[in-house]
Amino acid sequence: MSEVSLRLDGVTRTFAQGAERLDVLRGADLDLHRGEVVALVGPSGAGKSTLLHIAGLLEKPSGGKVVVGGTVAGDLPDRERTRLRLQHLGFVYQFHHLLPEFSALENVMMPQLIAGAAKAKARDRALDLLDRVGLSARAGHRPAKLSGGEQQRVAIVRALANGPKVLLADEPTGNLDERTADHVFGELLHLVKEQGLSALIATHNPALAARMTRIVTLHDGKLISA
Repeated sequence: MSEVSLRLDGVTRTFAQGAERLDVLRGADLDLHRGEVVALVGPSGAGKSTLLHIAGLLEKPSGGKVVVGGTVAGDLPDRERTRLRLQHLGFVYQFHHLLPEFSALENVMMPQLIAGAAKAKARDRALDLLDRVGLSARAGHRPAKLSGGEQQRVAIVRALANGPKVLLADEPTGNLDERTADHVFGELLHLVKEQGLSALIATHNPALAARMTRIVTLHDGKLISA
């Protein structure tokens, strides 16, 4: 069996609502192996986004372990969690969240510069990634001048800019029409496989879920393998 890129071990997450407790995650377990693309499915409100935030070290679990790249990361100080995120994790959301005042090229360069890459190296990497999704000619355009599909393709390659080992995506094609979503998702899968990544992708689209390595369902706060 290939190495485990991301492990969730008995992860719980509880929110307080006044005097009441809301148990969103009740002991979620997952081993995400290198090269796997796993679909995360479940009804709205089941806690998929919460699980992705915890897996991505954006939120701390109430209990259990999060292991990223062999490091138990759930309770690390914020500075160490940030370092692990920059080195190991990439994120794609339903909305592209591109910086509107910067070009597509600059948006893809940005996470590399934050991680300490030299400007020339970051530019070369960004241009290469944009070329891989057919956007070389649009590199100088700001997000407002790009179509929805183009914006999301920029968001995808931005997530891959620092060479993460794990890609986490929350409904990455949810704002796109069916034809564009199918095309963009195909490019995402191709890039993930080409780069040798692991990916955990939340989706409500059963056709997209069926194209992944396997499917896990979040039900009653736990992950159930199909």
